Amino acid sequence: MPLDEETILNSVKKTNKCLVVHEDTKTGGIAGEIAAILCEKAFGDLDGPLMRVTSLDTPVPYAPTLEEYFCPTRKKFLPPRKNWRGIKTLERRGERSWP
Repeated sequence: MPLDEETILNSVKKTNKCLVVHEDTKTGGIAGEIAAILCEKAFGDLDGPLMRVTSLDTPVPYAPTLEEYFCPTRKKFLPPRKNWRGIKTLERRGERSWP
C-alpha cells in the first residue's frame, strides 16, 4: 500500500503533534502503522503522545444507528485534541486550531 511517509513526517516536524483518525478498527489498522513510523522516525519531534481515534474493535454493524456508534465522529476526536498543550489557549483567543 502506498504511503507518503515524507509528508506525514514533515507535518509532525512542523506541528509537533499527531492525531490519527480513521474508520478502521484500532487493532490492525493503518493508524497503528502510522504510529509505528512516527515512533521510529519522529518520536523526538512530538510534544506529547501520539493519539488515535478509530472505530471499535468489533465487527462492523449493519444497523445504521449502530454504525453511527461504531464509526469515529467529530465528538469522539474533539476530546483527545483538547488534551494537547496550547490548544485551549488558541481557542480562547478565537484562533481556529482545527478545521
